[in-house]
Amino acid sequence: MPFDHNDHYHRPLLRRVPPGARRALDVGCGTGRFARAPARRGLEVDAVDQNKAVLAAARAAGGPAGIHYRRSDLAELHLPPGHYDVISCLASLHHLPLDTLARLREALAPGGVLVVLGCYREATVRDRLVSLAAVPVNALCRLAVHLRERGAPPAVVPAPVMWPRTTLAEVRAYAARELPGYALRQLLFWRYLLVWRRD
Repeated sequence: MPFDHNDHYHRPLLRRVPPGARRALDVGCGTGRFARAPARRGLEVDAVDQNKAVLAAARAAGGPAGIHYRRSDLAELHLPPGHYDVISCLASLHHLPLDTLARLREALAPGGVLVVLGCYREATVRDRLVSLAAVPVNALCRLAVHLRERGAPPAVVPAPVMWPRTTLAEVRAYAARELPGYALRQLLFWRYLLVWRRD
């Protein structure tokens, strides 16, 4: 029963794209489902992932002319300072050092926005209560998708999976130091949303 937690949050992420944005970077783009959305709005999108299989699926899916898939380890990728109007990370930051946020910050143009849909390690009673509340909602959403798609089996593309090691408190502490004025919200489906705008 396919229900993708990351896809569920595409709309709130797209609402953070600043007006007049021209260039975007999607970090850990996977099969490109999110990266294609800003490209359809006319942005030039650099969609980066180091996994060969998911990038092959992304390219096979086609999409707008403005999207450029690149296979690269972000640690080795040159990010031009002040280049991007929006940078997105969907369930990819926990695969990378938290200091990646500082690199992404420097790659943002003035007025640019960083949006992170992140995964976190549960560490508090609140975390566990939110997780518990998500279980029945997740089951209902999976059933709704199953009925809508009439049981058609989803195309499965193997991608690396890693359990998050960083807690929400650790993400907040880092953002407070490196991203002054950030906003962070805990979401239902084992995710958080971090948003920062560069002055």
